[in-house]
Amino acid sequence: MRPQPMIVVNDVPASSRWYQSLLNVESGHGGDEYEQLVREDGTLILQLHHWDVHEHPFLGDPEALKGNGALLWFEIDDFTEAVARANSMTAEILDGPLVNPNAQHRELWVRDPDGYTVVLATKYGDL
Repeated sequence: MRPQPMIVVNDVPASSRWYQSLLNVESGHGGDEYEQLVREDGTLILQLHHWDVHEHPFLGDPEALKGNGALLWFEIDDFTEAVARANSMTAEILDGPLVNPNAQHRELWVRDPDGYTVVLATKYGDL
């Protein structure tokens, strides 16, 4: 099984550029309504969909708080570089970089342009 999370955003191309910069991934689809962000090996990491729901009636309410109770959590190998990318793109830093003593790893918590909380973390037990 492989998770294939999808979030609904106001501007797919802008969100795609933001996530590509932060996560060091690339566009696997492109477009104004839908995008797939993939790793270098083609593995799907995140899907983006515009609020204009078309045939998808269950994507949610564009007026509701985004991501309340759900976090986009990414285990990454290039933590130091990701922190530098987040700082250079002036991402809203919510917390970190920090050490999570329970997980024994490093974390950076940021907010994306649509209000979703994104966590970048090293592997569990990394420290």
